[in-house]
Amino acid sequence: MEIESWYCNNFETGLKGRYVTLEMIMPLLEKYRDKFELSVSGLSENGKDIPQIKIGSGKKIILAWSQMHGNESTTTKALFDLMKFLDQENLFQNEIQRFLRTYSLYVIPMLNPDGAGLYTRENANKVDLNRDAQDLSQSESRILRTIFNKLKPDLCLNLHDQRTIYGFDDGLPATVSFLSPAANEVRSLTKARKRAMEDIVKMNQYLQKMIPGQVGRYDDSFNSACVGDAFQMAGATTILFEAGHYRNDYHREKTREYIFYSLLALFDIIGEKKVINYRSYFNIPENRKNYRDVIIRNAKLKQSDNPIDVAIHYSEVLKDEKITFEPIIDQMDELEGLYGHVEVDLKGSETLTNTDKNLTVGVKVLEYKDIWNIISLF
Repeated sequence: MEIESWYCNNFETGLKGRYVTLEMIMPLLEKYRDKFELSVSGLSENGKDIPQIKIGSGKKIILAWSQMHGNESTTTKALFDLMKFLDQENLFQNEIQRFLRTYSLYVIPMLNPDGAGLYTRENANKVDLNRDAQDLSQSESRILRTIFNKLKPDLCLNLHDQRTIYGFDDGLPATVSFLSPAANEVRSLTKARKRAMEDIVKMNQYLQKMIPGQVGRYDDSFNSACVGDAFQMAGATTILFEAGHYRNDYHREKTREYIFYSLLALFDIIGEKKVINYRSYFNIPENRKNYRDVIIRNAKLKQSDNPIDVAIHYSEVLKDEKITFEPIIDQMDELEGLYGHVEVDLKGSETLTNTDKNLTVGVKVLEYKDIWNIISLF
């Protein structure tokens, strides 16, 4: 496909991997100063700039923000892919010009620069900004709410990453997930919610061609402290994006591509024009917490008479400005109903460890060389 060929050769190579900081994105933003409107929307708790870029001049106002959680950078990369696409002059020019005439897209590519630098979910004060929508205790939260109140956006895009634990009942992983947040405790289907559902259906229809069965939706339990719920409650159509795991893609380079296509489909730059019924939103499968990074099946341990399954998750650790993935024992049992992004069946092999320690939940696999060697093989 034409758009896939363009992406393969033109995505923003200045951003790669999971660790994306303010210092990395500022030079890239400067490239668009002459074409788009670049500004600083405010300062973080540690006094770092929170940049904003306006794209287009249309009457429909869209507000998008990424890295509200500092360690969730995939959608930030996708936004820069989108900017690069909108700036090129070779493909989809009619669609791009229509977009620029129709919309004014306000992008906050990094709402939490302090957390991004530390690679933490929370900000510098260890506050989860996505639980601060009512208290507005943090400067980042107040900045976002001020912009929201000023712009009165028609559409809000709340851009996040999700953990590798999400999948579906049929065993496929949740590579991209969406949510039309609830606007009240009874989860009424308000006008704003229905519009969000229609937009999600449109994006899902396109993604099904690329990752069939790997698009999900989140549980819509209401929490007014969450920003998406609060904005939906205020009557603004709001969509939660969650960039998840694709096979062998722990640095989320493939998933960023699917988020990029989702954004193009949302804005009718790609995809077929079809009549969309919001009710189709409920046909998108709901995420399950049924995945682990590695599952070792039928392992014979020193402390157990019978073979058991061992589930391992990767802890993401910042070292020397790079993210390393440290394997941690998560569960030990008969793990029926759980899937591993990597699965190894030892078929009752006599031992997993070459130490006198018993294998226990919560320890690093690196302490058990035999297990680590097995995982390394895969």
